[in-house]
Amino acid sequence: MRTAEIKRTTKETDIALTLDLDGTGKSEINSGVGFLDHMLTLFAKHGRFDLTLTCNGDTYVDDHHSVEDIGIALGQAFDMALGDKRGIVRYGSFILPMDETLILSAVDISGRSYLNYDLHIPTEKVGTFDTELTEEFFWGFVRNANLTLHIKQLEGKNSHHIIEGAFKCVARTMKQAVAIDSRFFDEIPSTKGVL
Repeated sequence: MRTAEIKRTTKETDIALTLDLDGTGKSEINSGVGFLDHMLTLFAKHGRFDLTLTCNGDTYVDDHHSVEDIGIALGQAFDMALGDKRGIVRYGSFILPMDETLILSAVDISGRSYLNYDLHIPTEKVGTFDTELTEEFFWGFVRNANLTLHIKQLEGKNSHHIIEGAFKCVARTMKQAVAIDSRFFDEIPSTKGVL
């Protein structure tokens, strides 16, 4: 079973998260940030990951700590669930249309953390959500999942569609990369023998 359970408590957030990489897309999300709940529900559905999450954060200050720490916890969960990464495809890429918006993402589960974030979100907020926190979420995710992720906006002017497209696209990309290659199920996908 490629699963993980993360509990992360700081002075700013208290997070409980479970992840099943081989799920069906079921989710129960209560992050305390409504827009992020929606994005993580989409992420689980489009990646076919089973995901549960609760976060009690200091949202009376702002949403920053909750969003970043949830990205950290989700990254930790992916890293834990993948174990030594034996048999995974390792790479994934996807281009996702979302009405007028077009998003590209590519991932290498390399053991090296890097984010190339190329989204140009035209508004500062979607509802009450600070759109700049999208990048903070993905930085927390890649640093703790130990992977390289590129997210690029090819078209689009609608802030909601850009962010939603990014979450869906990354989910599809991750699903490809974490898939088990049945021909090489017992091999580490690296000439170094370790990722």
